[in-house]
Parts: sequence; C-alpha cells; structure tokens
Amino acid sequence: MAISSQHGGNVLETALTLGVSPHDIIDFSANINPLGMPESLKHAIIEQMSVAEKYPDVEYRKLHAALAQHHGCPESWVMAGNGETELIFALINQLQPAKALLLTPGFAEYRRALTRINCDIVDYALHEDDGFQPDTRILDALTPDLDCLFLCTPNNPTGLLPDKNLLLAIADRCRALNIALILDEAFLDFVPTETGFIPLLAQYPQLYVLRSLTKFFAIPGLRLGYLVSANAELVTQMKQQREPWTINAFAALAGEIILQDTHYIEATHRWLAQEQPRVFSALAALPRLKVWRPVANYIFIRCTDSQLALQQALLKHHILIRHCANYPGLNADYYRVAIKSPQDNDRLLAALTQILHHG
Repeated sequence: MAISSQHGGNVLETALTLGVSPHDIIDFSANINPLGMPESLKHAIIEQMSVAEKYPDVEYRKLHAALAQHHGCPESWVMAGNGETELIFALINQLQPAKALLLTPGFAEYRRALTRINCDIVDYALHEDDGFQPDTRILDALTPDLDCLFLCTPNNPTGLLPDKNLLLAIADRCRALNIALILDEAFLDFVPTETGFIPLLAQYPQLYVLRSLTKFFAIPGLRLGYLVSANAELVTQMKQQREPWTINAFAALAGEIILQDTHYIEATHRWLAQEQPRVFSALAALPRLKVWRPVANYIFIRCTDSQLALQQALLKHHILIRHCANYPGLNADYYRVAIKSPQDNDRLLAALTQILHHG
C-alpha cells in the first residue's frame, strides 16, 4: 500500500487508499510551512477579491517590480512563473542543452524537462559513504562537452547544502567552460544564514537561480515561483515566448505583498530554529533509523531494517511521509519527512517510537 507518487502532498490518493477523509491525514510528505498562508495575504485576497474579474497584467509588472526590489536587482533579470516547475521547463526549452549533468538523487522535474527536449543526461551519483554531498571531484565531471548543470541547494530530498566554496568553484568552472548553471534555491528561504547566489549573478552571466514562494509562504495551491539571471536578453526572450496569463491574479497579488511580511518571515525562522533541532535529535535517537542533519524544513532518513515498510506502517497512524524509492540512486529504505507544527511533530515521533521500538 505504498504511496509512491512523483511528488509529496498526495493526500487525496492516500485518503482514498485508506478509506478516510483527507482531513484525517497528517501530511509529512510535502515540505510546506505549517504556519499557513500569511494573514497579510488572506486579508489582501479578501479585500481585493474583484481582481478575479479582470485579466491579470500580461507582463506582471507589479509582481516583477516587487521581486526585483526584494533582491536589489534589475526587473529585466526576473521572470515569475506558475510555480517554479513552469520555469524549469521554460528555461530548458529556451537553452536547448544537448548534454546535461544531473546529481542523483535529485528533483524529478529536471530530468523530465531535459528528457522532453531529448537532451543527453549524464548522472553524477551522490553516495551515502560521502554523506550524499558532492566534493571537489565534481569539478572533473564538468567537461567541455556539457551544456547544462542542475544543482538543488539545499538538495531535495536530502535537505543538505553543499559547501559554499565548492559551489563557487563549480560556478567558476561552469563560467569558464560555457556551461549553463541552474541553481534551484527553492528551500533557501528557510535558511536565514544563507544569501544564495542572486547577489553574485552579475559575475556569472550563465547562472540561473530558481526560487519558490510556494513552500515558505504555504501557498502550494496558488503556485508561484521565479527565475533570476543577469542574462536579461534570455529572460526577455522567455517572457516573450511564454503562454499569456500563466500566473493567476491571486498568485500575482501574493508575490507583490508577502515578501514584505517581515513578521511572518521572522515567525517562520523562529519556528524552524526550535523544531528543526528538536525533531532531528528525536529521530536520531530512535533505533533502526539513520538520519541526516538538515538545513531546511525537511529531514532525510533511512530505515536500516529493510523488512520494515516505514511509510506503510505510519499510514496505519494516518501519517503520510514521502517515500524516496522513485529517486534515482535511492531504494525503498529512504524517506523524506517534513518538519511541521510541534503538535504534528509530536504525533509523528510518538508513532515512530511505537513502530521502531515495538512494531
């Protein structure tokens, strides 16, 4: 009865499988901020409900201006999208790489986007013996015949952030070899000590940074992400070639206001600073689990008892975690667990304690 969809958050399928209401499932499979949609956005949507009665600005000028102001960069560097996934496909369609390097395990949509244009994909495997982290050996894998490299920082599903000096060395090598470097910083907002690579874009004209507002601001149903690159000409071409109105009016409104909600951002960082080490320590203390210390809002684990189907065992407690067997390079022993509210985290830890000690 394993729930093995391409992505987390498949609560409906889980509920149908169990014969219960979706409201009865605690979803640890999707890495969404448990604080919920910011109150500032709820009020704005209610007050501006009439925006749904008009077409959005096809250029999304206010949205792009807000994103550019947030990052202190030109508007011409920024392109918003209907979630980050739309931009992954749009960017690859624009770049048309013939050969790309992918780190495994990694987010499935990179491979799907590259496969769609018949790109030759070279896999670079990350191994448990190396802590699932790349090291300087990846520099030798960046060969002149490559056109593109995807890096997810922090990585999905491992929740680990590569060394900053290594990332800089990778960016330098990609620049020297004319390799498009696509950095997916979808979860970097959860790491307040990291600024990411947007401040460095002027130094790297072939660097493309992807960001998501879906996870941090708990708006997966609205869908909103954006791309930032100093290659303004390419960004302009992407805007000209996209389908019109891919971002709905409420999502555009969200992007205009939520990045200014410092109260919500600080509350999120306080929550994670408390719950991340607490949940990690509690998981690490359990038998039959290997746990990787996270930097973001999710934790990568391996069940060392191959006879125990951990996702299935937790479903009996109406708890859904992300099975990672469909990630290249991983098997059925690996899982990803979101960090949620203290109450939900306690439910998860209690269920795991019962399963791993007695199950």
